[in-house]
Amino acid sequence: METLLVLFLVAAATSAYFLWFYLLARKLTGPKVWPVLGSLPGLFLNRARIHDWIAGHLRETGGLATYQTCTIALPFLARKQGLFTVTCHPKNIEHILRTRFDNYPKGPTLQAAFHDLLGQGIFNSDGDTWLIQRKTAALEFTTRTLRQAMARWVNRTIKLRLWHILKKAATENNSVDLQDLLLRLTFDNICGLTFGKDPQTLSPELPENPFAVAFDSATESTLQRLLYPGFLWRLQKAFGLGAERRLKTSLQVVENYLTDVITARQEMPSDDLLSRFMKKRDVDGNYFPSSVLRRIALNFVLAGRDTSSVALSWFFWLVMTHPRVEERIINEISTVLKDTRGEDQRKWVEEPLEFDEADRLIYLKAALAESLRLYPSVPEDTKYVVSDDILPDGTTVPAGSTVTYSIYSVGRMETIWGEDCLEFRPDRWLSSNGERFEPPKDGYKFVAFNAGPRTCLGKDLAYLQMKSVAAAVLLRYRLELVPGHRVDQKMSLTLFMKNGLRVYLHPRKLAGLKTST
Repeated sequence: METLLVLFLVAAATSAYFLWFYLLARKLTGPKVWPVLGSLPGLFLNRARIHDWIAGHLRETGGLATYQTCTIALPFLARKQGLFTVTCHPKNIEHILRTRFDNYPKGPTLQAAFHDLLGQGIFNSDGDTWLIQRKTAALEFTTRTLRQAMARWVNRTIKLRLWHILKKAATENNSVDLQDLLLRLTFDNICGLTFGKDPQTLSPELPENPFAVAFDSATESTLQRLLYPGFLWRLQKAFGLGAERRLKTSLQVVENYLTDVITARQEMPSDDLLSRFMKKRDVDGNYFPSSVLRRIALNFVLAGRDTSSVALSWFFWLVMTHPRVEERIINEISTVLKDTRGEDQRKWVEEPLEFDEADRLIYLKAALAESLRLYPSVPEDTKYVVSDDILPDGTTVPAGSTVTYSIYSVGRMETIWGEDCLEFRPDRWLSSNGERFEPPKDGYKFVAFNAGPRTCLGKDLAYLQMKSVAAAVLLRYRLELVPGHRVDQKMSLTLFMKNGLRVYLHPRKLAGLKTST
């Protein structure tokens, strides 16, 4: 009898919960909500195109005045009340990233998931720990010596490796995976800038570097933690199972590599970022210990590698499919090089661009910004809500919940970018006379480099590196997508191309080009 009573109470409580959840969810904007399952069916069916799925629902809510927020209902799996808030409203994003910055930190869930990999590095910390690293990094990123160091690493990698690999492929009429080459290039550059040590992953043999392989594996295993409830990955970690076992093994390789690098820098300081941080003090006035330095360095590698390479991959794909844009880019580069290197076109391709030359490429920067608008390297970001709040569009967010702002969706809203929002049109970033790069007056319409106090410190260096690489490739070669190659998005925190970017390279003939843009 008691057993039947218990079963009855459990059934009644469960039914009451699902009835409450369903009635609550019916009032929400966003994906269709099913009894018991919430929005899970739609999420599962659209898992291969999740960013477009979210953008579609946000676009539907855009018809309600300026309301561009939706809620995804996930019973039992969500952190608070079974609801995830997703927005792309610029005023909401400004509210989260600037106005109420302290109310929207990384939060315990994300920090716990990334702690083993990133520790309390700048991209996984809040409060004073974040602030001291931010101030220290800000001082370094404004120095001309860092810019010059970046220029040396980028030009060296282009001239001694990238050009040789591309030339061999073009001569033998072989295709290359441009995304893979760009990942290797940016990895070598950021390691050189951060450690003063070149892993040489971009070599003709395309070798596997133990640190690079372990770093990739550790990143992928860490991302998997976000797909499961916290108790599940913690259980796997305790028993050394699955992805957690791989993560532990990979982190050991990473730790050993970084320990060797730090020891070398302690014995012989250089002009790299790691050496600079070794001279700084933490909030208590002490020098950073080796354990913290390892995490600081790893945070910079994570930020400097994937974002630029992914941005360049989408840029090259868009340029391939928009010949007029390609022509204008080539004409602009030619005009600048004619002014700096003279009429002899052979001199234009003897050396990569100097950063001062890259600074003058206004249309190229516009094309890069436009590709980031449509395909941001980090398509979305999630914040934790400390205290109950109301977003500018009227959406209530309770304490303990999470708010995701979809950077991918922002660039696809007619209400934000106009009826041609889905078109690749670099001119939207230029002044009326086409002579100046002019980002939108509302800085929260474009947050590919974040915004507010956490704005990317390496934004200008990233643009310069991307300009140099883009010019180095496009001035020498016309790219052609391999027939039948599918360009699809990979569903991860960084917007990789799922199948890479396989292209053929055709030597470019510069004769007959215009000399003005």
